[in-house]
Amino acid sequence: MSDHESPATRRTLRFGANYVPSRGWFHSWLDLDRDAVARDLDDLASLGMDHVRIFPVWPWIQPNRAQVRARAVADVRTVIHLGAERGLDVCVDLLQGHLSSFDFLPSWVLTWHQRSIFTDRDARDGLRWYVEQLVGALAPEPNVFAFTLGNEVNNLWPANATTIPQSTAWAQELLGAIRQHARADQRVVHSLFDDAFYAPDHPFSAADVTTLGDVSSVHSWVFNGTSRVDGPLGPATTSHAAYLARLAGACGSPDRPVWLQEVGAPLPDVPREAAPQFVMRTVQAVAAVPTLTGITWWSSHDIDRRLVDFPEREYDLGLFTVDHEATPAAHALRDAIEAARHTDHVRSPAISLPADIVADPSARYLVAPGSDFHRDWVALGERPDGRFAPPVITPATP
Repeated sequence: MSDHESPATRRTLRFGANYVPSRGWFHSWLDLDRDAVARDLDDLASLGMDHVRIFPVWPWIQPNRAQVRARAVADVRTVIHLGAERGLDVCVDLLQGHLSSFDFLPSWVLTWHQRSIFTDRDARDGLRWYVEQLVGALAPEPNVFAFTLGNEVNNLWPANATTIPQSTAWAQELLGAIRQHARADQRVVHSLFDDAFYAPDHPFSAADVTTLGDVSSVHSWVFNGTSRVDGPLGPATTSHAAYLARLAGACGSPDRPVWLQEVGAPLPDVPREAAPQFVMRTVQAVAAVPTLTGITWWSSHDIDRRLVDFPEREYDLGLFTVDHEATPAAHALRDAIEAARHTDHVRSPAISLPADIVADPSARYLVAPGSDFHRDWVALGERPDGRFAPPVITPATP
């Protein structure tokens, strides 16, 4: 272990999937098929998973700023109950928001009503009411273990103008509303994609990930340039999730829990034949981070190719096909998680950030994939035995 870490302790490592319905994608929320959902969740339970993250689509639940549809809320509750019957805990994402390259916004923030959901007071009041209604209705469900404010809400910029102070204030307000209505044992989570850590001009801060809510959630996608550093099975690519987890520790409290809330093996960055090894190496590397609490794979099921206009990489991210066949990556993930639960942490070296990327967001490019710092971090973590020891990242030296 590094001198900057406490001795390793055994901890429960959650294992789950982001639920993408096999029939109809997220459009299935418009006409929920209970049997189809049950079949999908049976697939996940067969891998020994303990949880799913679900994405009820916001504008179909709140089509008007003053209306939350009771039938839509009942459908969400049905999916939660189906999960409970299969021993699956559920994280409910509230603001969808952004899903598989599509944005979903209600008409009351579009057309002649156009206003930023992050800065307009009426829009924020409407969102707060929505959060209060949905969390209030679902928090009593015993297998709901977490609420995420929304899925990668920073993807909704720049169509919704904002700045770092405005984005932070927006999240603080809505996360506070969730906490007010959630049970004490339910986690409240803020979800951002990795531009918050890497992009100099991005109007969401790494501090939002690492200080707001109860856990730092990171989303690891190697099509962000990482796979170009050393290929699908190179150490930079297979350690990217661990790198984000360590960055989260450097930008907030080093002891704060980290949830790898999204990670996947996207084509063409990770060819099919390389996917099982990518899975094994990614899980091994990130599970060596002592603060990691769970891994939630993206995604449960492929997207039916009869649906059009998705980016090519979105179709084949599932652990199961639309015909419910487990992929080689699914078996690799099950085995990797089991191994991670019974493996002690490796000793990790330490490296300091080149700049304070929270105080100076314009310096975020210094830690982006392929930067000198990133390459140094990867090189420091490689070990002769082939295991990767993700270096601790400490704050920048004053």
